[in-house]
Amino acid sequence: MKQRLFSQGWIGVTQAAILASLTALTTIATTNQPSYAKGETFYCGKSKGIPVTFVRTQDSRKVTIVRWTSNAYFPPPWTAQRRCDEVSRRFQRSNDNGTLKNITTGTLRGEPVVCAGTSQNTACTSNNLLFTLKRGVNPSATLRRLLDRRGLAAGNTLNESAGDTINIDFQLYLDNATVEPD
Repeated sequence: MKQRLFSQGWIGVTQAAILASLTALTTIATTNQPSYAKGETFYCGKSKGIPVTFVRTQDSRKVTIVRWTSNAYFPPPWTAQRRCDEVSRRFQRSNDNGTLKNITTGTLRGEPVVCAGTSQNTACTSNNLLFTLKRGVNPSATLRRLLDRRGLAAGNTLNESAGDTINIDFQLYLDNATVEPD
């Protein structure tokens, strides 16, 4: 009889320990999720077999940011798919940190780059780098070409400054961007 009571007590203690462990794991998993500060979610998807950095806006619009059409752009391991994954993550991080107010161009370690910033003419650093462009290209012209079809045509989103740097008000860009079908 005592052994039976002991066994039942042990089962109860084990169940309580398992429940406490599951609760702790659930709490950890929930708190480690990205905040998606403004409700926009950046992700790498595919369109007609091509890796694409998309954003899902607060109002559920799906907007193309960059189509990664070339695997020859950079040497391995930087395939179009890997660039899409990494750049989508960088857009999300900048958005979550509140630093994706403007997109600007610049140079970092001698390479032409596209960066996120909180204001116009933000200097490009490794902390706000969105993506690197091919050496020798004009970063402003390349960024303008990448984004033009999808939101710049509406006007008032692009501010050109001295030194061939452009600044794009990212929220205005999203507000005017072409929506992709789901």
